[in-house]
Amino acid sequence: MTKKWFYPLLILSTIISAVVHYAVHNQPLQFATACFSLLFWAAMLGKATENVAHYAGERLGGLLNATFGNAAELIIAIFLVKEGFFDMVKASVTGSIIGNLLLVLGLSLFAGGLKFKTQEFNPMLAGHNASLMMLAVIALFVPAVFLQKLPTGEINMVSLIISGVLILAYFLWLYFSLVTHKEELGEKIDGMPDHQEGEEPEWSKGVSILLLVVSTVFVALQSEWLVHSVEAVAHALGWSELFVGAFLIAIIGNAAEHSAAVFLAMKNRIGAAVEIAIGSSLQIALFVAPVLVFVSWLFGNPMNIIFSTYEIAAIAVSAFIAASISRDGSTNWYEGSLLLIVYVILGTVFFVV
Repeated sequence: MTKKWFYPLLILSTIISAVVHYAVHNQPLQFATACFSLLFWAAMLGKATENVAHYAGERLGGLLNATFGNAAELIIAIFLVKEGFFDMVKASVTGSIIGNLLLVLGLSLFAGGLKFKTQEFNPMLAGHNASLMMLAVIALFVPAVFLQKLPTGEINMVSLIISGVLILAYFLWLYFSLVTHKEELGEKIDGMPDHQEGEEPEWSKGVSILLLVVSTVFVALQSEWLVHSVEAVAHALGWSELFVGAFLIAIIGNAAEHSAAVFLAMKNRIGAAVEIAIGSSLQIALFVAPVLVFVSWLFGNPMNIIFSTYEIAAIAVSAFIAASISRDGSTNWYEGSLLLIVYVILGTVFFVV
């Protein structure tokens, strides 16, 4: 879509969504208008991230996008935690992890692979990402197996300790990848074209950062409006709470990553696309989910870190195939299609259970 139409539609969709949210008590209409507006703001967030990545580098730019993209999901999850909807929160966390590993990464590899026969990124980074994905699976699997029969107080305390360790592991990874081993994992050996050989960014550094922040605020706002109506819409359609949390809310909350990662992959910047998709899922598993455990304590209603068997199985399967495909640092459209097929399989079984 051209700039001539994009910006007017962005403003118009936002105004319509706000009017419908505050003045019209029709939840399906609120859901539709919030979705429409969210798509435009997600596209704006993706473009702002692409400009910031030009100045900050592919890896830091990808990290920024994952962080700003997950801000919407974190806000939604905090709201759900406050209301005590722990099952919905865990389902949305599960959906976000598998959505990023299968849907976002799959679409990125598929779209980029259709345009470029083979795309490459840093294999060392891919190996570390695979190890971190296994850590996320272990961190969710162990509590579910060992804590089931313990008293509630002990379960909550162990959940708090595990959450603290996961947050520490995430910050250690950031320090490792952005400080001590920055050169080894840096974008200069990432197999991507030099920025100077590509197109110049549309906005200055300051404007890019400002638009990144503004876009994130509106993505979070529209996401929150959408959540208020999504449950009623889902019940009207007869969808289960597990499916709503793991797929519908997760897809909506990850709209920003969807657009940004796919657009970057189609420009042969697969390193940034992979960093957004896998980095976002790791951030959810190792940082956002543990933070929600601490937030629940602040609200006086502790949430444990025990996920259901369905959720753990889905995360483990997603991590396994994503790690298997990305570990060699080389991707193509067929590998993307495999990820999408697994996502459809999981979506089908979640829909019927």
